[in-house]
Amino acid sequence: MDKVKIVVFVPLTHTEIVREAIGNFGGGVIGNYSHCTFSSKGVGRFKPNERANPHIGKKNKLEEVGEERVEFVCGRNEARKIIDAIKKVHPYEEVALDIYPLIEEDEL
Repeated sequence: MDKVKIVVFVPLTHTEIVREAIGNFGGGVIGNYSHCTFSSKGVGRFKPNERANPHIGKKNKLEEVGEERVEFVCGRNEARKIIDAIKKVHPYEEVALDIYPLIEEDEL
């Protein structure tokens, strides 16, 4: 199965609901384990423009928010439904996602 690693940046207020959505839609399966994620905390910075509808912050004002970087693996074929599930529970108008293709250990 082709696998990808997805990284999503989430405000601290919504990390649990995002992790739950990831696991409930098939993300984070490693062998006999499900709901596997890794998180690290940091600060997200952004400045909404005039057309934005920010959940946090004000238009044209630089904002800093405590966030978690949540990362997990999933099958490439499952990625779209998991991303859709994340977007349904994530509070941001624009969800920051990184998607990395992975190789299997036996391909080395």
